[in-house]
Amino acid sequence: MSVLVIMEQHNGSWNRMSWEALAGGIELSKLTGQPVSIAILGNSGLAALAAEAAQKNVAKVYTVDHALLEGYTADGQAAACEQLVKHVNPTFVVFPHTYEVRDFAPALATRFKQVLVSDVVAIKEGPVFVRQLFQGKLNADFKVKGGGPCFVSIQAGAFRADSLEAGSTAIESVPVTLDGGKIRNKPEAPFRESSRAVDLTAADIIVSVGRGIKEKDNIHIVEELAKALGGELAASRPICDSGWLPMERQVGSSGQTVAPKMYMAVGISGAIQHLVGMKGSKTIVAINKDENAPIFEVADYGIIGDLFEVVPALVEEVKKAKA
Repeated sequence: MSVLVIMEQHNGSWNRMSWEALAGGIELSKLTGQPVSIAILGNSGLAALAAEAAQKNVAKVYTVDHALLEGYTADGQAAACEQLVKHVNPTFVVFPHTYEVRDFAPALATRFKQVLVSDVVAIKEGPVFVRQLFQGKLNADFKVKGGGPCFVSIQAGAFRADSLEAGSTAIESVPVTLDGGKIRNKPEAPFRESSRAVDLTAADIIVSVGRGIKEKDNIHIVEELAKALGGELAASRPICDSGWLPMERQVGSSGQTVAPKMYMAVGISGAIQHLVGMKGSKTIVAINKDENAPIFEVADYGIIGDLFEVVPALVEEVKKAKA
């Protein structure tokens, strides 16, 4: 009985969501009292990745190294993971909810006559897995019954990677047998998003602006606060839909999902579509003149006031503190 976290990597580099999935796996481990282990699949660069993973507080690190795993294919990944799961025999198998996982994990779960509980945002005693429905308007609880391993994927930003504890553990290589003739699809160039000037997911501090800014010419007020704090400027969907800021700066269900150390929401009411994209932030600060704005329900700190008065005052205080 154990929790196995299958972490995603490409050409010797981690997908950042893998560490968040590990944080989710550790939370599941705490709730069930079962040890958690890490698995890495691929063909090159696994030794360095395994050595890094072995420095986390986990029971074991498994590597699956095979030439047919050099490039991603759904058939190859599913077949290798099937053999890995049978070898480890875990109670729970946890993935990051990435494009690849959405592609092969349902087929993998089906091989064990199970379903994939996808896009999990929280785990409760039971264990009960929480998923969001209708773009985050509803939360649904799922409890898996029956035998066989339970397959779960973790939503980006749901668990914090910086909560992981250091440790030291053993590395075990798991041999697998793959038949190239049974891999029906062939590796192609990976999906690439269009180039963008800013990656909000890598920012430690984000200052986000909403409709309370009233007009485009006022955005510089909030931008000054972002610069003073050394953070990135972001926005809710109405701002980007209006063309006041580029779409790459949108946070929410149809934009980027972020989990910075501090997220400051300025003039944002807190529609559920926006909350979905930033609720995993470590500290949330809200500035809004409407004391009943939904954003205050998730905020750690709230300032009820006119942003046109509050934000310039904050900028001045930040500059004084840095002087």
